Parts: sequence; C-alpha cells; structure tokens
Amino acid sequence: MMGPATGQQDHLFYEFCLEDMVPGDHLLRRIDAVLDLNWLRGEMKPHYSTMGRPSVCPELMIRMLLVGYCYSIRSERRLCQEVELNLAYRWFCRLGLEDRIPDHSTFSHNRHGRFRESDILRTVFEEVVCGCMQAGLIGGEGFAVDASVIEANASRFQRIEGAVDWSDEQLARRPVAEYVAALESENPTSNPERPPKAISPVDPSAAWTTRGRHKVMFAYSLNYLIDLEQAVIVDVEATPTRISKEIDATETMLDRTEQRFALKPARVAADVAYGTGEMLNELIERRIKPHIPVWERPRRRENRFSRDDFTYDQARDIYICPGDREMKTNGRLHDGTRLHYRASSHDCRDCPLKPQCCPNEAQRRIDRDINEAARDYTRALMASGAYAASQGERKKIETLFGEVKRTLGLDRLRLRGLSGARDEFLLAATVQNLKRLIRRVAIPPPIRPVLA
Repeated sequence: MMGPATGQQDHLFYEFCLEDMVPGDHLLRRIDAVLDLNWLRGEMKPHYSTMGRPSVCPELMIRMLLVGYCYSIRSERRLCQEVELNLAYRWFCRLGLEDRIPDHSTFSHNRHGRFRESDILRTVFEEVVCGCMQAGLIGGEGFAVDASVIEANASRFQRIEGAVDWSDEQLARRPVAEYVAALESENPTSNPERPPKAISPVDPSAAWTTRGRHKVMFAYSLNYLIDLEQAVIVDVEATPTRISKEIDATETMLDRTEQRFALKPARVAADVAYGTGEMLNELIERRIKPHIPVWERPRRRENRFSRDDFTYDQARDIYICPGDREMKTNGRLHDGTRLHYRASSHDCRDCPLKPQCCPNEAQRRIDRDINEAARDYTRALMASGAYAASQGERKKIETLFGEVKRTLGLDRLRLRGLSGARDEFLLAATVQNLKRLIRRVAIPPPIRPVLA
C-alpha cells in the first residue's frame, strides 16, 4: 500500500538548531575544528577606516572564499547564492538563518584593496602551515619543487604580436596597469632580453606557451614547494609560464620558508628542468643537496667523440682531448654562463682522430659551464640510493597538481593579472593543506545538549 505524503510546510513556528543540521563528519565541520581565524580582525584593523558605516567582517569573507575553493565555486556571485541556500555553508561562515549574505561586489572591492595591501591571503596560508607544523606533518628534512601550467583567463585567439602601444582605456584596467608597472621594476614579468612572441590584450602578464593543455595558450605557472614527509605545501608562488621565472620562484620560496618558518631542508628534489648549473650551484651554496637530474646538452651522434671523452685538468684549467692534445680557453663568457675551450687548428688538422671528432670543423670546441663543479657534484649524487628515493618521493607533488585541476577545478583561472593568479593559487594551496591537516588531527564528535 502506498503511503500518504508526510511533508508539511504550513507550520508557523519551527524548533530548529543550525548546529544539528551539520553532520559530525562533514568536511566543513572538520575544517572548522582546525581553522583558527580569531587573529584576523586584529590583523586587518589598520586597513579599515574609523569612520563611516560598519564594513563586512573580513573573517566572513575569508571563510566564504575557502568554501568556494573547497567546492570548486570560484564565481563570487554564485558563491553568495550557494552560501545563502546551503545550511552547512552558513554554519561554517558563522551565519544564522536570518543573517544577510554580503553582495558579490564586496569581494572584488576588498580583493583589489585591503586583501592585497595587507597580503592577508598569504598570512592565512602561512597560519595553516604553522598548524601543520604543530601537528607534526612537516619534517623539514626534504623538500620538492615543481610547477604546473594553469590556463589564464585570456583567449588564445586574441593576441598582439610585436610592440604594443597601450591606449588610455587599456591602461585603466588593473591587469594592464600591473604589467606596465612591472616592466619598470627590477623584476619584470617578461624577459627583457627576449621579447614575448605574443601578448594578451586583457592579461599581458600571462605567458604565451606551448606547455599547456592546448597547442598554444596564455598561462601562468603554479609553483609549489612541498615537504616530502606528508606532502604539505610550505610555499606557493605564481609566475608567468617561463622556465627562468620558475627557477627564480624556487629561490624566492626557499628564502621565504626559511624566514617565516625557520625551515631549511637538507635536500631538494625536482625534475630536469631545474637541473641548470646556476640552480644547482645556488642549492649547494645554501648547503642543500640537489637531488635533481643534471640538464645535459644533446650528445653527439654515434661513432663521434662526446664531451665525456675529454678530460678536464682542474689545476691547469684545460681539457685533454682523446688525441692527448690541450684545449684552452681565452676566459671570455658566452651567454653569461659558458666558457669555450678550443684545440689548436694545427693539432686538429693533422690528427688521425679528426673523422671521429670534428670532421666538418677546423677545430674541436668544448663548452664548460661556469658552475660545472656543481654539476659534477650533482652527477655524483645521482648514483646514490638517497637520490633514487627522493625522485620517487618527488611524485607526491604531481598528486597535488592533479588535485588542484581535477578536484578543485582550477584548470583555468578566473582572475586576471599576476596578482589575481597569486590570490587563486594561495586559496587553493590553503584548502589542500587544510584537507591534509584534518586527516591527521583527531576531531571529537560535536557535543549535543542533554534535554531534561
């Protein structure tokens, strides 16, 4: 027998408790148990006026943004609608049933103003990292670094090639004004020695690249520095998708991690893109073992002498060729990183090994990186078991990038400009660390009031 409908919505009064509506194992309840934002109002107080109408609570906006990145709701207009309708979202944001939701425009106003002036999103991220340290999730002995390409909010079909003469209307837009200001700074977003092939008219800081999911596109790089023990993100940085910028970001993140958390790893793992002589030497000078494959130039064809067949005499600063002849350098740097060692053309002309060495050249040349000692040291590390273990552990960072794109839905940015990319990356990294923290911390079930 089919039963009658039991739902009734004609009650005038309801006995209702929002606390009872959120299950004990709900994701937001577990995050709320480890998230402490009581300090935030005091941190933001200098950025608010002492006069005028009361503003929206900054803790409310941060909590709403965290909800959005937990559940892939990056549209602020839609986020306000979801928080208004979802009881768990309201509970996490400390809102009652009758409390009003802030207007979506409030987020844009505060993001471009108070949040960036105070760098509050990075402060929230660092507070969560401190929580992970207190919970014992960070060992501090081994780090890994890598970058993942995230598509910018810019059409690849609308681009400018060559020199750009920005109009007043374009300069009034924040991403363009930010780009032009960066060009005049000490750290421009593009390489001054090599102009970009194409520039987006709406987000000129984004790099034109072939490394993304499309054949070509404008993109930013999401740079993570993680602790290898529990894959906790200890720092994050946004850069245009250029290898040189990603390497610079590594040095920035290592410095910042040491300053903010007093963490200095004994080893750093990365892929071959970070295996340049300059990067390896930088790590060795910091007394950090680079568990990174050395980037090598392409080898010569078979039946030809390769660079390994030449012996370097460090005392005399010369190379000895397979024909037992000396190869010397004039000391001039090429590209700022390499020295050229050349044999005498007279020695090469009469050498019986010339067909195997340089059949189409008058003399053989060997390039030596000015940081070759660091490269040799790293090559020796590559034969160790610790290096092999680090390369296996390094893959944890790929899992984090997969989570960002698949679970958090951050495969394409919504905000424009380098600062917009930085905001989105910080929020995504904060959510990822919170999810790792709640797995470690034991959270008791909520205490229910006992009814008499």
